[in-house]
Amino acid sequence: MYPILYQKINHIVTYIVNKFKLIPNDTPQKGRPLKIKKIEALTLALYQHQSTRATKQSLFDDFKTSLQCSYKTLVVNMNKSGMLALRILFILMRIGRSDAHLVKFTDATDIPVCLKKNGKRNRTMRGLASWGHSGKGFYYGLKMTLTRDLKGSLLGLRFTPANANDREIFRKINKDIEGIIVADAGYVSKELEKDMNVEGKRWCLIRPQKRMKKLAEAWQLKLYDLRFRIEFDFRSLKMSHGLVSSLPRSLNGMIGNYLSALLSFVLA
Repeated sequence: MYPILYQKINHIVTYIVNKFKLIPNDTPQKGRPLKIKKIEALTLALYQHQSTRATKQSLFDDFKTSLQCSYKTLVVNMNKSGMLALRILFILMRIGRSDAHLVKFTDATDIPVCLKKNGKRNRTMRGLASWGHSGKGFYYGLKMTLTRDLKGSLLGLRFTPANANDREIFRKINKDIEGIIVADAGYVSKELEKDMNVEGKRWCLIRPQKRMKKLAEAWQLKLYDLRFRIEFDFRSLKMSHGLVSSLPRSLNGMIGNYLSALLSFVLA
């Protein structure tokens, strides 16, 4: 248990919630008072992702004396806190766009929802997940696309089925973003570059494929080389913040896990 980490997260969440008035009234008008307040539930969810707690059960073991509630109550409230995490992420992305660096990066990563052998039997994410292919092979799950700037601020976020078209996602996630948007060779498309380039506002810079006979200037090569930073973000999200998990047994649990992991990463 890390009380200093918990207090730090609670202070940040409370400040953001109160500043933007995200919870008008946390006291129910009827019925019994909430065992776990919304801010506390989100704090616990973020604490799980920033600490070494891999499961909600281990988190419950740490806090069951102070919480004085059942494990089920903790899980339900942590899953519900995903909506509050989403609202905070939306606000932080809007703030990031207002003071964003000129250079942005867009990329996607795979999010398996279960082992490949269990894909046909998975019911939790049925209707949202699909079969897709990445550099690691085929997987059953989602695709997460991010846009961040050179400073590391999150500017755009989108979850789609694994077989979604990358170029269409690129259009939607960056339609309101200006500056130089750098992408890898998976987004190569003359039509996409033509549609996304706006004179004086937005330039779409897509790395050419190796088989393409296309020369790049020195400044373009430097921007391509900086794209590794978004790859490091994906690595950190998966390895240090628990983005990928097959443990939740409900749709709210899975979505809540993704949003809490992302918010944990952004606040860290």
